[in-house]
Amino acid sequence: MSQTTLETPTDLLRFQLRTTMTMEEDSLAALGELAEAAPSKDIQKLFHHHADETREQIENLRKVFGLLEFPESTAGSPATKGISKQAESLIARSAPELRDQVALSCALGNEHYEISVYQTLITATESQGAVDAVALLTDNLDQETHTSEELLSRLQQLVAP
Repeated sequence: MSQTTLETPTDLLRFQLRTTMTMEEDSLAALGELAEAAPSKDIQKLFHHHADETREQIENLRKVFGLLEFPESTAGSPATKGISKQAESLIARSAPELRDQVALSCALGNEHYEISVYQTLITATESQGAVDAVALLTDNLDQETHTSEELLSRLQQLVAP
């Protein structure tokens, strides 16, 4: 289902939900790449844990599509493609001893983008009065916020003198 013109708030919400599905699928792939790039086992474990959460978030999005009676589909997410390309570039040019720091930094940037996406979706969904959909999106936002805090804490520990 192509949405070339967005004319109503519902059109916008449907399109944003579609790009969010792509965002999470892109993030899932990126988490595997970041885990592979990170030499530290504890950082790899952090990425694997968030990959499990991301799978849950994708399931929540599927439920939101159903609750809003939108056909489940995806739409391009140029932002997450760019974030992934940036991470790939930084990892490729980083010395092995910097790779944990680079992986954490890249993941943190992605989390911040995801947080803003969920805040926007929640606001739009609240205006539709879809309480159950808002709850699922809020669960996703809470996981993203928690992950962001974990990543930042681990990054701070890593770079502390």
